[in-house]
Amino acid sequence: MRALAGGPISRLPQLLEAMVTVGSDHDLRRALDRIAENAAALTGARHAAVSLPDEDGDGPGELITHGPSPATEQPAGAFLEVPIRVQGKLSGTLRVTGKDSGGGFGDGDLHLVRVLATQAGIALSNARTHAAARQRRRWIDGTASVTTALLAEPDTRSTTPNALAVVAEQGRDLADAATGAVLMPHPEGGMEIVAISTVLSEAVRAESEHARIPPQSPSVHQIRAGLAVFSDDFGGDPRSISPLSRHYGPMMLLPLRSSGRVLGALALCREPGERRFSHTERTLGTQFAAQAAVALVLADRHRDREQLAVFEDRDRIARDLHDLVIQRLFATGMLLETVRRKAQLPEVAEGVGRAVDELDATIQEIRSAIIALQQGPAAVPGLRSRVLREADAATSALGSRPSVQFVGPVEARLDDEGGRELLAALTKALAEAAPLVPAAARPARIEVLVDALAMLPDGRPAVRLTVSVPAAPEALTVWERPL
Repeated sequence: MRALAGGPISRLPQLLEAMVTVGSDHDLRRALDRIAENAAALTGARHAAVSLPDEDGDGPGELITHGPSPATEQPAGAFLEVPIRVQGKLSGTLRVTGKDSGGGFGDGDLHLVRVLATQAGIALSNARTHAAARQRRRWIDGTASVTTALLAEPDTRSTTPNALAVVAEQGRDLADAATGAVLMPHPEGGMEIVAISTVLSEAVRAESEHARIPPQSPSVHQIRAGLAVFSDDFGGDPRSISPLSRHYGPMMLLPLRSSGRVLGALALCREPGERRFSHTERTLGTQFAAQAAVALVLADRHRDREQLAVFEDRDRIARDLHDLVIQRLFATGMLLETVRRKAQLPEVAEGVGRAVDELDATIQEIRSAIIALQQGPAAVPGLRSRVLREADAATSALGSRPSVQFVGPVEARLDDEGGRELLAALTKALAEAAPLVPAAARPARIEVLVDALAMLPDGRPAVRLTVSVPAAPEALTVWERPL
C-alpha cells in the first residue's frame, strides 16, 4: 500500500473495494473473473487474463479473460505480467495488456497488479483447500459405504460377485470415471475382469465381461508386484496390449492389496479426451483400493464365520435327529412289533405291521436327511446327496416328496460312471411315474430304494435302484449294475 502512495490516490478505494469483494466470494471462478475485471479497470488496460496451470502444475489449465483479445505480438511496455503464488509455489499468472491511453504501464500499475495477484493467490489457496477437503471427505464416505455394504447381512451382500460389483461401482462413481472394473488372477495366467460398472454402451459392457489381460502384459507384472499403473492415454499406451484399451483415455489400475498379498486390481478408466487423473485423485484412488481390499478380506472372513455357524447348527440338528428322534422311533417300532405278535385279530396284526413298516421308512428318510445336513452346500455333493436332490426336484410334479432309502455303502460301491447312470435312471423313472398315478391317489407316494447289497439271479453282487408307486403297482422301475 505504501508503494501506491506515490501513484494516483483515487485508485486506492477501488482497489480496497475489489479486495473485499474478491475475499468474500467463495466461488473461485467468480473471484478470478472479478480480479481480471478489476485489474483491467485499475490499470486502464483493454485486456486482462488470469492463467492457471492444471492441478499438478505441469500442463495447461484454465484461462480467465476480460476484454477483447490483444494482438499476438506486444511491444515492450504494452503489457504487465506478474506471478500468482500459493504458499510460495508458482500457481499461475495475472497479465494486463494494452493501455487505453496508448502509453505504457507504470510502477503504480505494477504495484496494483501485484496486489491483485496476491489476492488471486489467496483465493486460489482457499478454493483448493476447500476442494481438497470436500474431495477427501467424498472418498472417505465412499470407502465407508463400501465397507458397510461388504459387511452387511448375508442376505444382501453375501456372495463374492456382489462384493466385487460394489467395489467397481463405488470406485467408478468416486473417480468420476466412465468404467470401474475389478480384475482377478486367471487360472491360466494374466487377469480376468470379474465385475464391471460402466456408463458406456452395452456392446462395450458385453465385450468387457470376463475379458482377459494376457500374462505378458507389463501392467499385469506391475500389479502382481503391488504397484499401481497410471496412464494419461490408455489406448495409446505401449504397456496396454488388451483390445479393450481402445475405449479409454486416462486410466488408473490399482492393486487390491492386503497384508502384503495382492488379491486383484481395480481399474478406473475415463473416456478418450477426458481430463487426466490428478495427483490427488491417484493418491485417493490408491488408498480406496487398499481399503477395499481389506474390506473384501474381512467380508470373506465374515461369510466364513456365518457358514461355520450354519455347519455347526446342521451338525447339532443331525446329532439330535440321530441320538433322540431315531432312537425313539426305533423303540416305538419295537413296541409295535411286540404288540403285533400278541395281537389276536389278523386285521389288527396287519395294521400294526403296516405301522412298523412306515416307521422303518421314516427312520430311513431321517437318516437320509442327516446325510444331507452333514453335506455342506459348498462342498462337492456325494451320490447320496445327488439322489436326494433329484427326489427334491421331482416334488412339484409328484405333489409330494418321494421317500428315499439307502441300503449299504452306495458311494463306495459305485464309481463316477455308475453314479451318473443311476442318477439318469432315477430322473427318467421319476418323470415317467407321475403320469401313471391315478388322480384320486394324488399326492402320489413314490418310493425310491437304492440297494448296494443286492444280488443278481446268477449270484453276482450288484447295486439296484427300485422306483415304485404303491398306488400304481404296475409302475415299477428297476435299474441294476453288477459290481
